[in-house]
Amino acid sequence: MYGPLPAGRAHPPPGAGPERRHSVVRESGVPLITASDPWQGHDVGVLLVVLLTGAPALLGLTAYLCSRLSPRARRRYTPPARWRDLTLAAAAAALALYLWGCLHVLFLEDQEQAMECERNRPGGTPRLVGRRGDFVPLRLVCETSDGSDFSVVIPGCINPALAVLLLLTLGCGLVSVLLHRKRRTAAGEPG
Repeated sequence: MYGPLPAGRAHPPPGAGPERRHSVVRESGVPLITASDPWQGHDVGVLLVVLLTGAPALLGLTAYLCSRLSPRARRRYTPPARWRDLTLAAAAAALALYLWGCLHVLFLEDQEQAMECERNRPGGTPRLVGRRGDFVPLRLVCETSDGSDFSVVIPGCINPALAVLLLLTLGCGLVSVLLHRKRRTAAGEPG
């Protein structure tokens, strides 16, 4: 949409007036995004770190849980172990869902994100004045000139499902710990 500008000149974000020109172009022609830029989405570096650490963790959890399905492992199953594995399964599902939401944002360029904001802008909203990416809850928020905002790109079911899975993880983990302590005290072992 905008071509390269001379060094020190700013690109206006779509729909923004001159008071919103915060991006500065370096001498190389690459825009420098500052912290005051109202058109920031998710930081690609942080997204990559989340995906590159989350994917191996998810694979490790999945491999561990699959190993627990062997006949030998099932013979030694105790109630605390069942609850522990249910805790890990819920955590793995939450992690997979979060990574899926991050992938929605990773593959969209800034211009595509701006187009999604414009496409989903509520009727009667005068103009868009900013965009921000939140990691918790996971969302891409478009800000409007009347002070309201709305989320785009990331499916609306992700954050409620994450909340339910994290509560399930917490509850199952608590039950597992309580059953483990009860079993140890019944056997006469300390702690």
